[in-house]
Amino acid sequence: MFKQKKAVFIAMAAALLVCSIISADSFFTRADAVRTEILRLHVMANSNSAEDQELKLQVRDALLQAGGNMFDGTMDVNNAHERLADNVDVLQSAGEEAIHSSGRDYALSIIITEEYFNTRSYGDITLPAGRYAAVKAVIGEGEGQNWWCVMFPPLCLPAAQAEPDEFFDASSLELIESDPRVEVRFKLVEWMETLRDRWF
Repeated sequence: MFKQKKAVFIAMAAALLVCSIISADSFFTRADAVRTEILRLHVMANSNSAEDQELKLQVRDALLQAGGNMFDGTMDVNNAHERLADNVDVLQSAGEEAIHSSGRDYALSIIITEEYFNTRSYGDITLPAGRYAAVKAVIGEGEGQNWWCVMFPPLCLPAAQAEPDEFFDASSLELIESDPRVEVRFKLVEWMETLRDRWF
């Protein structure tokens, strides 16, 4: 009798483990898909002084506005990458104008690159950890606190009209609208992606 109960318990545990692995694998696959659909923005302030941190936000707004103006309703992420690659000078000019309007003379470096980001929530949207294509803007020495958001889809503009369901399919939408406080798989993804970024 004891052996039968033990066998049943082992079978149930094995079934639960298999289900958990399948569920986690599906979540990881959807997280990979989400990362390919997004273009991040990473702004690095000159320093942590109040003035430089305020300037960082002004440059952020200028870059988001300039980026948002490049995208129309027919744009997908591939078009967005191409448009931005062809118009880095537009972003450069917008960021420099924000700096000069503040009375500063800091240099501004803008590149389109790929960077690792931890899991991060923006309002009701949570983006899984991993490497994303990103517009990286470094103001002056770039030694101040960073600021991250999403450039495409244009969800971070101060007056953004875009809604997530305009850009993401149902599977991706379900993932990014999950609550990271109760969705432990976000932590698993972050752990795995941190290891991948560090060692591979």
